[in-house]
Amino acid sequence: MKILTNLLNLHEGEDDRAKTLEAVKKNITFKGANLWILACAIIVASVGLNVNSTAVIIGAMLISPLMGPIVGAGFALGIYDFSLLKKSLNNLLTATAVSLAVSALYFYMSPFKDVQSELLARTAPNIYDILIAFFGGLVGVIAVTRSEKGNPIPGVAIATALMPPLCTAGYGLATGQWKFFLGAFYLYSINCVFIGIATFLIIKYLNYPPVKQIDETHQKRVRYIIAFLITVMLVPSSYLAYSLYREQQFKKNADLFIENEFSAKGYTIVYRKTDFNPKNKKLELAFLSKRFSEAEIKDLAQRLSRNKYLAGTRLLIRQDSTDRFNALKGDILSQIKSSENEMNLKDVRIMQLEKELAAKKFDSRQILKETRALYPAVNSLSISRNTLVSPKDSITSITAVIYDASKDLSRTDSEKLQKWLNERLSVNDVELFRRH
Repeated sequence: MKILTNLLNLHEGEDDRAKTLEAVKKNITFKGANLWILACAIIVASVGLNVNSTAVIIGAMLISPLMGPIVGAGFALGIYDFSLLKKSLNNLLTATAVSLAVSALYFYMSPFKDVQSELLARTAPNIYDILIAFFGGLVGVIAVTRSEKGNPIPGVAIATALMPPLCTAGYGLATGQWKFFLGAFYLYSINCVFIGIATFLIIKYLNYPPVKQIDETHQKRVRYIIAFLITVMLVPSSYLAYSLYREQQFKKNADLFIENEFSAKGYTIVYRKTDFNPKNKKLELAFLSKRFSEAEIKDLAQRLSRNKYLAGTRLLIRQDSTDRFNALKGDILSQIKSSENEMNLKDVRIMQLEKELAAKKFDSRQILKETRALYPAVNSLSISRNTLVSPKDSITSITAVIYDASKDLSRTDSEKLQKWLNERLSVNDVELFRRH
């Protein structure tokens, strides 16, 4: 027993407590260099998420000073220091707001807004995130209280991953995707709370002395407030951990059920959705070709209910009552008929266009006879429809009449001829050109 006690003894190698507490207080402040470092770390992490680079994200975690105020809050709870707790929470709130603002601004300005796998990984917290935050926090605070800090601090910064969820929340704000924002900020909050809980437990285990207050009454009031805050933090966190554990078990067992009952039997699943709502758990599936009878669906639902983690889950198999072969045959025939109708419409349109083109052909020989009766000097003429294109790509249509005459027509005769041709040809855009 003594050997085990010596092995687990945290007092050996412990740094001076006053010195440790001073270092903790120093690390919770966000102003000057610390604020600049935080803003730069946020941009680095945002770039890493944007380009899907794990190495860049890890670098941002190592730079980030976000652990300081969280550890400070845990220390404050452990030693009943209400002023340190307020200062830590205020600085954590400031750091969170700055981080969200900087990351949101970056993603708003970035031309690349595609959702990458590194972003998606920070939108759905699970039980493992709680375990990582808690045990990472334990390692972090143990390292803080040592006289030789050693290597754990960088590893803790990477493992607890406070920076990427905040940047993902900023991405959600910048792109208006509230599901991303809420999921990522929820993960960030979980990390903060469980790192704080881990810090509190280690400080109590090491038996750090409580801060002396001005008088006994004030001391008791502070202790009651701190005890209330600890209860408020621990009870919901315990329920959250249990809920996430149940959700993880639900998803795991749902996957096993699908694998054993469907995939292993060669059924191709084209749609699947699992909904873990304690009051309305649901497993929804759709298949490529397999159709289930009502008796088969009832049997599958009974097998589903036998699993303790899936009990109470509704099994919904999406399938219509249509004979798929006949439906497909009908669709093909309908498409053929539609294509035939479309071809008929095209033929009619071609005929209409041909008629329009025919209508635009002019009988130049007859027009010449009639023109010579009015203006004997006209020897020949040609009539055609022409399109004029300007440098600005505007298009104008005219009816060009080119004529040859033995003598020049007067201006009055030209105007009369142009007017007569407009009436004769049923147009209003005749332009006369004399051939020289």
